[in-house]
Amino acid sequence: MNTSGPAEQGLRLIPFRGLRYVPERVGSLAAVTSPPYDVVVRPDGLQHLESADPHNIVRLILPQADTAAARHQQAAETLDAWLAEGVLAPDPAPALYVYEQRNSEILQRGLIGALALSPAADGIVLPHEDVMAHVVEDRADLMRTTAAHLEPLLLTYRSDGRRTGTTAVIERVVARPPLLATTTEDGFSHRLWAVTDPAERDEIESDLARHQALIADGHHRWATYLRLQQEQTRPGPWDFGLVLLVDTARYPLQVRAIHRLLHRLPVAEALAAVDGLFRVRDVGGPLPRALDALAEARAEGNAFLLAGDGRFHLVDRPDEALLARTVPADRPDAWRTLDATVLHCTLLDHVWDIPDTPEHIAYIHDTAAAVEQAERHGATAVLLHPVREEVVRDLARQGVTMPRKSTSFGPKPATGIVLRSLGLD
Repeated sequence: MNTSGPAEQGLRLIPFRGLRYVPERVGSLAAVTSPPYDVVVRPDGLQHLESADPHNIVRLILPQADTAAARHQQAAETLDAWLAEGVLAPDPAPALYVYEQRNSEILQRGLIGALALSPAADGIVLPHEDVMAHVVEDRADLMRTTAAHLEPLLLTYRSDGRRTGTTAVIERVVARPPLLATTTEDGFSHRLWAVTDPAERDEIESDLARHQALIADGHHRWATYLRLQQEQTRPGPWDFGLVLLVDTARYPLQVRAIHRLLHRLPVAEALAAVDGLFRVRDVGGPLPRALDALAEARAEGNAFLLAGDGRFHLVDRPDEALLARTVPADRPDAWRTLDATVLHCTLLDHVWDIPDTPEHIAYIHDTAAAVEQAERHGATAVLLHPVREEVVRDLARQGVTMPRKSTSFGPKPATGIVLRSLGLD
C-alpha cells in the first residue's frame, strides 16, 4: 500500500539481541526451521518436522501435550533447555537483521526487528482481517509462558521505489558475508545479516518513520502482542513485537487464498443446500484445471469450488435477494462482494448454518491438502480464488477488516531463523 499516509508518527523498528541456532549443535539449519505455526496444519506435516531434527522449531511453536497449559509449559522448558545446552544462543549485540528469501522465481528482502506496538486507530500498523479469540488466547499464553517471540509477523510497507533510506542500507548489507545461509526443502534459500552500525540504523529509523505498514501475515500474533502489552504495568520489551518488514515497491508479495475444510458437512449435503440459491456445475479435474474454471467464474462474480467426493463442483452466481438478506449493508461494496464475506455471511451462517469454530471449520493454505483431507474424512473443502492486493490495501486504508483468514501473503518468513527473547531486551 502507499504507506506515506496520514500517520503523524510512523514505524519505529528497534534492534534486539536475536536468538539463533548454533550450527554446530544441530544437524542443519534447514532441518530446524518450519513454516509459520498456522501453516503447519496436517499431522503428518508436524510429524515430518519433528523428525527432521530433534531441535526443530516446531517443538516450540506447536508443542504436543494433553492440555494447552501443559503444551505451553513444555515449550518454555524446551526453550530453556536449548539455551542451557547451547543449541540456541543470543547474538552478542542488539541488531536489526536483513533477511533474504530466494528461489528460481522470487527474491524477497526485508528487515527483521522489534516494532513499536500501536493500535489500529493510530494508523501506523493496519490490520486487514478479523481474528479468532481462541487463537489469540492460545498464542498469548504461549508467549507469556515462554517470554519469547518465536516467529516474526510479515508486514509490508511501500516506499517510493528509489534506492535511498532503508533500501540503500539493505543493498549495501547484502554485499557482505551473511550470518547464516541455508536452503529449505521447499527450494527457498535463506540468508541473514546483522545491521549493527549506528549510522545505518539511523538511516533506517528516519526512513521508516515516514511510513505505515499493512499486516500481511500474522493478525493473530499482532493481536496477541497488543493484548500482552495491555497486561503490563510499566514500559518494557512487551511494547515491541517481532516483525519482518518488506517494501513491496521493491519486492512485491504474492497473495493466495486460504481455503475452508468443513469437517461435519459432506459434499452431497452442501450441494443440496445451495441448490436453487447458487448455480452449481460439475467441472473436470485435475485440480489445476478445476482452479482455472474457478478463476474464470470469479471474473463474473462470487464463485467457490467444492471438493471432497472425488469430483469438483463450481458454485457461483448467488441469488441477489439472498445476498441482500444475508450480507450486511453497512460496509463498502468492496467488502460486501468479497468471496470470504459471501462465504461466511451467506453460506456458513445462513445456508449451511455452520459455526466458525475449530470443531466445524479448519483453515488450510495448501489447496491440494484441503482436497485430500476432505476426501479422506468425508468432509467438504471450499476452495477460494485469491483476492487482489489492491482490494486489501483499499479496505485497510478505510479501517475495514476482512473476514478472518481471507488472504495468504507470501513468501512467509521461515520460523527458526531468528527468535526474540523478551528477557534479553
